[in-house]
Amino acid sequence: MNALERRAVSTLALLYSFRMLGLFMVLPLLALYAPELKGATPSLIGLALGIYGLSQALLQIPFGWLSDRLGRKPVIIGGLLLFALGSLVAALADSVQGVIIGRALQGAGAIASTVMALVADLTREEQRTKAMAIVGASIGLAFTLALILGPLVASFGGLSAVFYLTVMLALLGIAVVLFLIPTPSSQSQGQAEVGPRTNLLGRSLRDPGLLRLNGGVFVLHFTLMAAFLVIPALLQDGMAIQRESHWLVYLAVVLLSLLGVLPLMRIAERGGRPRESFACGIILLALSLVLLAWLPSGWWIAVGLWLFFIGFNYLEATLPSLVSKTVFSGGKGTALGVYSTCQFLGTFIGGAAGGAIIEVWGATALLLVCLLLMLTWLFLALPTFAVVASKTSEAELPQS
Repeated sequence: MNALERRAVSTLALLYSFRMLGLFMVLPLLALYAPELKGATPSLIGLALGIYGLSQALLQIPFGWLSDRLGRKPVIIGGLLLFALGSLVAALADSVQGVIIGRALQGAGAIASTVMALVADLTREEQRTKAMAIVGASIGLAFTLALILGPLVASFGGLSAVFYLTVMLALLGIAVVLFLIPTPSSQSQGQAEVGPRTNLLGRSLRDPGLLRLNGGVFVLHFTLMAAFLVIPALLQDGMAIQRESHWLVYLAVVLLSLLGVLPLMRIAERGGRPRESFACGIILLALSLVLLAWLPSGWWIAVGLWLFFIGFNYLEATLPSLVSKTVFSGGKGTALGVYSTCQFLGTFIGGAAGGAIIEVWGATALLLVCLLLMLTWLFLALPTFAVVASKTSEAELPQS
């Protein structure tokens, strides 16, 4: 990468990390702290956890489309302002309904597709996969930090303190956009590439490689939301760890997960076996669900969490680079909007449906649903690599 590309990718990864850190910090907390709010039930707690995914899913495509025509930076700044407003509403809420409203407003700042499109605008074709992978890795880093920082902050000021911190992160993100991120030339953005009006949305929805990747990110984030309706209770009841100390468990298993993530990346990139590494990530997630569902006590919980974080962090970092290989020229904002829509739709349904399943059938049933989805993804995902290989002449993604 040249100097401009390094600056662009590093600052966009920082921006994405701020935003995702604000969203992820609530994951290990709501199942433990939300029962103290007025009107809390398992179904409403699940809705509060996942509702931001619904507003994200509804607005990703419009925001991506708008950024193709008006420019990336104005759309990103507007989205961050909405995100800050939602965080403030949630911080001031004393009922679960107030938190739901705040989380929905957080999700209305639907800038994920626009940020990824800006990454593509500011990097050359031969550097794009690397750039997307760096941003994807920043999501995994934000996820890791959130699991540690969220419980720490909540131990001092409860949920409100976490949401106030999220407001600050959103405002810092706006400063990053205004002062650090380069502005792309008009020729690099979607409106100059598209030329005559084409059915960008239709192409995105019909592309077989994108369809598999979109389905995969849906399953991944459904499972993430559903799992964190169960995991905090397992730590508290199955391992007898007080909620103020959960961050120590997350810190240990996440750091140890690097022992699994780094070899998978090395096998995929240097060993030329991305198909096998990708399948291994899904299998590790499935195995973690088996352990959490049927051996929910003692150190088996820690082992299950370790496998969960290996699989999630590897797949979360890998999927954006695969999308960058598959997206057709001239519709980056729209195609990445579809991808992000599926991601956040999985977030919403995983939280909302997960809470309802726990209320009616219990936590084990929810983990079983996630396991079935994961196995279905494994069966359908592997042809993606053949599709990606047929769309690129670059050597970053070797054929298996």
